[in-house]
Amino acid sequence: MEGALVCLSCGYLSKGIHFLCSYFRIGGASIIAHTAHQINEEIHDKEVRLISAQGEQLGIMPLAEAMAKAGDADLDLVKISPNAVPPVCKLMDYGKYRFEQTKRDKEAKKNQRIVEIKEVRMSPGIDVNDFNVKVRNAQRFLADGNRVKVAVRFRGREMAHTDIGKRLLEKFAADCAEVATMDKEPKLDGRHMTMFLSCRQNKETKK
Repeated sequence: MEGALVCLSCGYLSKGIHFLCSYFRIGGASIIAHTAHQINEEIHDKEVRLISAQGEQLGIMPLAEAMAKAGDADLDLVKISPNAVPPVCKLMDYGKYRFEQTKRDKEAKKNQRIVEIKEVRMSPGIDVNDFNVKVRNAQRFLADGNRVKVAVRFRGREMAHTDIGKRLLEKFAADCAEVATMDKEPKLDGRHMTMFLSCRQNKETKK
């Protein structure tokens, strides 16, 4: 496609895409080859099944006829189902399609939240004040949408009283119940007993 405009920043190629991006140069087949789909002169099948820009099935036709229809409509011919027999192509402004797709992807990425796992550690003999401080820390982590791993470490003879650690974790979960739900029940692994709490709001949103 000689004389087509190609964006230097994203590599998208299409007729009339100059209003979408800031920097351009004249491009040829070597740049077209970097696009995600086969388009226009990249397509070498003898015949294709064509879909209009509005989604209307136009039937099976020789590639040359499909290319002519794309030219008449001032659109690109884009192969959307290469494994079909014959391959399925659609008429579209490919540059605009890729621009909008990238915009949607960026928006989705922006709205995505990375959930971290924060850890709170205690000993079976923790005093009330320290316990309350750790509960408040966990509540803050949970309010930010993060998961919290709560661990009790047993030393020496404390291993004979793991039930104390379990009760401690259950009380911890109860004190956080307003903002959290227990993902995993307290579980002993070596000298550590752990449980996981998740933000209640995140759970309800998923439902």
